[in-house]
This record gives sequence, C-alpha cells and structure tokens, in this order.
Amino acid sequence: MRVLLDIKDNKAMHLMEVLKGLSYVKTQTISNEKALLMEEIKEAVENLTLARQGKLKLKSARDLYNEL
Repeated sequence: MRVLLDIKDNKAMHLMEVLKGLSYVKTQTISNEKALLMEEIKEAVENLTLARQGKLKLKSARDLYNEL
C-alpha cells in the first residue's frame, strides 16, 4: 500500500525517523511540485471517470477553441 502524507515541515523529520525505524516501511521524500502533479493527475482521472459515467458534462472542442 502506498500513502502520501502532507506533514508540517517542523514535524516531518521526526516522523521520518520513526518510519525509517520500522523494518516493514520504506520511505521516499518527494518534492512539493511532484506531490502537486500527483494530486492534479488524480483529479483528472476522477473527472475522466465521472465523464465516462455521464455525471460530468464536458465542453466540446469548439467551445474550448472559442474561449481562446
């Protein structure tokens, strides 16, 4: 299982040390930019799923072009 945690900077190092002490936990630090990208991709996938289910109305390509 993978878990993404958002931790205050002043508490992160302590928690990382605790997690590293557990033999069954692997830790990897990622940048804020990568975490944001992951959240945006997750939201895009959720929107795609809703669109395929017909629960989210999408704009046509013509409407998107007209907005430019």
